[in-house]
Amino acid sequence: MKISNFLFLLIFITSVFRFHAHVTLNPNSSSLLTGIQIPHNFNPDSSSSSLDCDFTSPENSQTLTKPSVKLHLKRRSPGSFIDSAVNDLTRIQTLHKRILEKKTRNPLKKPNKTDHRHTKTIKPKQEVEAQPPQPAETYAGKLMGTLKSGVTLGSGEYFMDVFIGTPPKHYSLILDTGSDLNWIQCTPCYDCFEQTGPHYDPKQSSSYKTISCNDRRCSLVTSPDPVKPCKKPESELSDTQSCPYFYWYGDSSNTTGDFATETFTVNLTTNVDGRKMRHQEVKVENVMFGCGHWNRGLFHGAAGLLGLGRGPLSFASQLQSLYDHSFSYCLVDRNSNSSVSSKLIFGEDKDLLKHPELNFTSLIGGNEAPVDVFYYVHVKSVVVAGKVLDIPEKTWDLTADGYGGTIIDSGTTLSYFADPAYNIIKKSFMENIKRFPLVDDFPILEPCYNVSGIPDYKNDLPSFGIVFNDGAVWNFPVENYFIKLEPEEIVCLAVLGTPRSALSIIGNYQQQNFHIMYDTKKSRLGYAPTRCADV
Repeated sequence: MKISNFLFLLIFITSVFRFHAHVTLNPNSSSLLTGIQIPHNFNPDSSSSSLDCDFTSPENSQTLTKPSVKLHLKRRSPGSFIDSAVNDLTRIQTLHKRILEKKTRNPLKKPNKTDHRHTKTIKPKQEVEAQPPQPAETYAGKLMGTLKSGVTLGSGEYFMDVFIGTPPKHYSLILDTGSDLNWIQCTPCYDCFEQTGPHYDPKQSSSYKTISCNDRRCSLVTSPDPVKPCKKPESELSDTQSCPYFYWYGDSSNTTGDFATETFTVNLTTNVDGRKMRHQEVKVENVMFGCGHWNRGLFHGAAGLLGLGRGPLSFASQLQSLYDHSFSYCLVDRNSNSSVSSKLIFGEDKDLLKHPELNFTSLIGGNEAPVDVFYYVHVKSVVVAGKVLDIPEKTWDLTADGYGGTIIDSGTTLSYFADPAYNIIKKSFMENIKRFPLVDDFPILEPCYNVSGIPDYKNDLPSFGIVFNDGAVWNFPVENYFIKLEPEEIVCLAVLGTPRSALSIIGNYQQQNFHIMYDTKKSRLGYAPTRCADV
């Protein structure tokens, strides 16, 4: 099978790739976070032709234990892994630049002073950290939404439908564990990318509130350069100066606009004794987000980004006052029926915690992590065909200047390891696979093998697992690290290499049919083999 050399050129030509996402809970007037309110009359004004969100009504819990929230994620439809690999490589470069940016707290390249879309990054002040408020009401429920795969759009990311404003209007946002600013393209849009549906118009929402530059929350975001002095209003009746923000992603992608709060309408559903209850619409008020008037990047028709990173502005962080310090997701495999949804759950999932094969490894945080947004894990080695490979442990080290390290990421499709480790891994696979002929002319993905006419080919592919520094081991089924390409009946290793200076990343393809739990309070990552269609 011959593939045009044009595919190889894509790796070098493709330079714009982004992923960011963010949605947060509502901070009230005295807090950065929020409570929730049930709207009596919900009639969302959709900005797209189809709405994938269903709402359910839970019954109030008699206890004060925090509920869990479940969101439905549509599976990734089959797409080009070559396109995904090209996008992944650009994303990795972007992530690494962001690490260096955050570590030095200065941009890698000084922006033009006349271009307000570029600025240096300012570390949020510690005293501005939000104190979680007590929710006005406690629900024994799960929040349900829809995550759609972006594969058909040439993206390896997942999209989530949300309703924003009052009255609520429907928008599709990219979901991302690698960023912590929620933002959406806003009217007037002076320099914006193409999106599906109209832009968000703050003038059409009665719940939109601009955050003042004098507000302590304003220091949670970076101000555009040159920084304008913040003036106090002359009187209580005079207009206050808004809080401008700038967010840079390491490549040409960035967003600039006004930092504000808004009401996000989400779905709440209960699941008591395995029986689904009624659906109910829930308003999450005072969500901190960016109203972007200047936005650049490749976002595949999305209206903006919804973040699940570790930073204080992320949707996950702002939900902590209602659903505690953990969230999890379970991604169905790409070959499952299109009617089956992946799931995103906020709060403690008791079924997962009782899973007999649930394992935990530590998340690297604090001074050890150069960026407080990413979820770093400490890899020690890799196991192929039952043998621990002789990979120098320093290959996995996260250096003081931000080089190396390993993150788990929802926005990267395949898995990538630093070249010294990848070369050893690839060599071991090739030494252990003897039954199938090697396919030499397949681009990007390697090694690849012809398995045509061999239905039991998985039995002859070596096992694969990751060993963490704390002794935890993550073993994967064959379908999570080998990709079968139809109709050619070729299987390729779904692991690639990166330069030593770049990140190692455990991508979402390797996470399929595992229930992945992020527990920030105990600083640990949980993973359990699960048939995600049944979650």
